[in-house]
Amino acid sequence: MTQKTFAQGLFLSCFIIVVITLSNVFAYKHTVSETITGVLILVAIGFAGITLSNFMRRFVKLPTMMYVSLIGLLLASPISPISDFLIRNNNNIAFLAPCLAMGSFVGISLGKDVKGFLKMGWKLILIAVVVITGTFIGSAIIADVVLRLMGK
Repeated sequence: MTQKTFAQGLFLSCFIIVVITLSNVFAYKHTVSETITGVLILVAIGFAGITLSNFMRRFVKLPTMMYVSLIGLLLASPISPISDFLIRNNNNIAFLAPCLAMGSFVGISLGKDVKGFLKMGWKLILIAVVVITGTFIGSAIIADVVLRLMGK
């Protein structure tokens, strides 16, 4: 990892910490002290996954998200000695708080590539809208079925 990439990652991590903390405090009424430990844990897991991905890239090329997810799963699994600490501190983070940070990155990314997206043609835009809508409706149906089976 070059110094420039590390600095960019550090800046983005600080941005993520601020966005998740603020959304968790204002939208979900958690305190900053409850939130910050869990957010720092999530960022540390992300950095560990990125570092592992950069190291393993010499041997096998797999997506970075796989390494981040694997580290998170292993650390939160019952076999991990720190799983209770991780789960207790991350219980205070609302699920939608990290989604807000992710959505802002997606919005920024799409905003800078709108011209390229529009050049692909209206058919591709229509397909994207149909796929996104279908995924949302499919997820809602699955959630509804599961909730009905659970009696809720």
